[in-house]
Amino acid sequence: MLFLALCGLCVAYWQLLLCRRQARILNSHRAAAHSAIQRSRMDLLEVRNRARLLEDSVSSGASAVEKLHKAISNTTFGLIDLFSKDEEFRKTARKARTTHDETSQQIYRTVRTTNKALHILADTLIIGKAEKRIASRKRGSMPGEDSQ
Repeated sequence: MLFLALCGLCVAYWQLLLCRRQARILNSHRAAAHSAIQRSRMDLLEVRNRARLLEDSVSSGASAVEKLHKAISNTTFGLIDLFSKDEEFRKTARKARTTHDETSQQIYRTVRTTNKALHILADTLIIGKAEKRIASRKRGSMPGEDSQ
């Protein structure tokens, strides 16, 4: 009787060891899957941050160039206005300045608008596609995890 109890205890202990081993394997698979999900989320976040940085860089660069352009044109037209002796030439220069300022404002506004549109397009195409891929991977991996 004692021998049968000892055998039963050994079998139970052996089963316990097997269950613990399988639990460790399952836990390592879960951790690896979670790590892959986290990695894909971080990749997506990095893509978003790079896109935002690029948009901000183009917008800031356009603003800096616009300010420099405006300073140069103000200096040039100001000097023409200051040193010109002919009143008719001054009037023509003022009209040219007005046209120049309006045109340059439209150009820089167009650069910023195009930059925003490209950012929205990139967000829709690239980031949206990556989000869908991650979401489908998540949904596709859920049933697979149950079967393993």
